[in-house]
Amino acid sequence: MNDWIAAVQKELGVDVSFDADAILDAARDAAHAVERKAAPVTTYLMGVAVAQGAKPADVAAKIEKLAKSWPSAT
Repeated sequence: MNDWIAAVQKELGVDVSFDADAILDAARDAAHAVERKAAPVTTYLMGVAVAQGAKPADVAAKIEKLAKSWPSAT
């Protein structure tokens, strides 16, 4: 996984540190609570939120809370 992340960063010309586990956890939460297709959309929106200045940990916590409260998650 680390090799893939490094290759994607190089290809896109970005050099940023991030918590891959938090992103994967959010993808898992969205996929299980909503549907599988929600995972990539959720992680994209996480990136947008962080790019707009949100703290990554706060974004991840909000997604986790939303997923746990999603109607199909109960």
